[in-house]
Amino acid sequence: MSDWGWHSYPNKLNLTEAETLKSFDFGHGHEEVYAVEYKAGRADERNVAATNYFRTNPHRLNLGLVGLEFTDGKNLMPLDSISNIHQYLDLSQGTIFSQYNVLNHSVNVTTFAAQDKDAIEAEVTSLLLSEGKARVSLKFAYPSGKHSDDGQDWTKPELHKTELVKQGQSFAVLKRTIDASTYYVKVDWDGYAHIEKEANHHFAIIPEQAQLCFRVAYSADMPKDEDYVYKADMRTNKKKWSKYWDEGAAVDFSQCTDPRAKEIERRVVLSQYLTAIQTCGSMPPQESGLTYNTWFGRPHLEMAWWHMMPYALYGHTKEFKRMLDWYNTAADKSFEIAKRQNFKGLRWMKMTDPWFGESPSNVGSFLIWQQPHYIYMAEEVFRADSIASHGTSKEALQKYAANVEATAEFMADFAHFDSSRNEYVLKGCTAMQESMSKDMSLNQPFELAYWRYGLEVAQKWRTRIGKARNKHWDEVINGLPQSLPTFKDLGLSDDTQIYSAGEANVKVDSTWLLKQRSDHPAVLGACGLLPKQPFWNAEQMNKTYDWVMKHWNWLTTWGWDYGMMAMTAARLGRAEDAINNLLVGTQKNTYLVNGHNYQDDRLRIYLPGNASLLIAVSMMSAGWDGTTTVNPGWPKDGKWNVRWEGLQKMQ
Repeated sequence: MSDWGWHSYPNKLNLTEAETLKSFDFGHGHEEVYAVEYKAGRADERNVAATNYFRTNPHRLNLGLVGLEFTDGKNLMPLDSISNIHQYLDLSQGTIFSQYNVLNHSVNVTTFAAQDKDAIEAEVTSLLLSEGKARVSLKFAYPSGKHSDDGQDWTKPELHKTELVKQGQSFAVLKRTIDASTYYVKVDWDGYAHIEKEANHHFAIIPEQAQLCFRVAYSADMPKDEDYVYKADMRTNKKKWSKYWDEGAAVDFSQCTDPRAKEIERRVVLSQYLTAIQTCGSMPPQESGLTYNTWFGRPHLEMAWWHMMPYALYGHTKEFKRMLDWYNTAADKSFEIAKRQNFKGLRWMKMTDPWFGESPSNVGSFLIWQQPHYIYMAEEVFRADSIASHGTSKEALQKYAANVEATAEFMADFAHFDSSRNEYVLKGCTAMQESMSKDMSLNQPFELAYWRYGLEVAQKWRTRIGKARNKHWDEVINGLPQSLPTFKDLGLSDDTQIYSAGEANVKVDSTWLLKQRSDHPAVLGACGLLPKQPFWNAEQMNKTYDWVMKHWNWLTTWGWDYGMMAMTAARLGRAEDAINNLLVGTQKNTYLVNGHNYQDDRLRIYLPGNASLLIAVSMMSAGWDGTTTVNPGWPKDGKWNVRWEGLQKMQ
């Protein structure tokens, strides 16, 4: 899969995005129009069809399978004919080494991904090659368009084309045509081999010696002719990986005597590798990276903070900037969406396509916690560049200031002044804690904290470029509730010591109370993810943390919640609790042997969880604004001598 390979099914019914829209009145004084999910049996057939079409399209393409096929001379060998398997991944050079036996012959394979193009490369050594019993197989499927799968439908060969359009002595070019989408697959090889068409959408590279080095490269445009030297690409691969590890930050647990340190280090190192190969592309990634599609492969902007922050904190600012630049290209569409909803500024939606087309959703369309992400991330670039240049980064201000301001303009306009309360409120939105929907709650705690943070930082950006503070923004900052909502606000008790998941829009009953302690414990994020703000205090947040740990419905959590809780515990000075949060033994906090954060059978990998771990460990080690001690988030009991280099301090 790639960031550029996308497909849409033909729009045979001429459906329009307008047919996914629905008007709401959330009390902001004007109509708000959102893209929603119309359900069968409860809406017009065209609205339902439009929902399904624009949720499914465009979807990320599976660009094709590359593998080895073994035969006994006539028939394909089954999987159980492979024995004595020894395989390992060298993280330092991004290379997999495999050794196994087939038909009493050894097979040795070295595999890596090219660093300067979208390509996979391999070296295969076996007598089976020269005997005609092994070959490289290229297979291509029609896209499945499903919510969660590998993106391949093998039952529709008539709906796509795979053509051999060019070939030479040591290369071949295939053209793929899938409805209106086209791309190219170029195969180069070292040594003696030739290409054969085995069937529709199935080609094979037939070697004529016992060793074959080859590269399979995918591209949106017709590839150029160029010489292929496997060893040169291998050297480039090693050099790039060496640079990644050497220039990035490192956290060393080798001097720690606590037996839990080894597992944390395993997760950290593998997460650094996995985020590098899965998420540092040209746009915010999907939650399952490039392994398989979830949510049709769409970028998830609510997850962008998690996906991108490790690059800022671990010294990979270039990768961080590349994804933030994508936001700038999406700004025009964001202005259109805000205008459609009758708000000023630009609105960053939750689930988009590469061109910021909106995906209809009854949840995602109403989320707002991703809105201040742009401001937070622009601030991270400004901080990093200013440190590097030993002064104010004029480049960052020039590049991001306009969209920081436009992002804040929406935030200030979205906050509604309630004259009966004499304050601004956040309503008509679903919380980070999605169980607290737009219909059940308002003034959710993380959103209140993030709104204040975003507007205040945007004011700093105005002064940095020579503008006066925006008076209306200050009115909103000062006019939002002066404290987070509490249990007492829910009418549950006189207990003002526990912060709640928000104010209630409906009667507080057993269903509401169950939702109060389900999904993301976002109330802790108001402390853990953001700089300290004056409208919550440590005593109440400590009591809230204890209540969450005792009463939360852990089956409903997600992988990044555990890093968020650790960050909260660290900021509250509860270092031992922070470690316990990182290692709590729940299903959603499972880290597989390959380092991936497992959620369930649908989400077998979940990269926001890996990113959350990295951010928490960085924060616990390098600290956050205002900290001066070494390793403020680790216990000072002599067992946690964590050493690190190159980490950036958290805001």
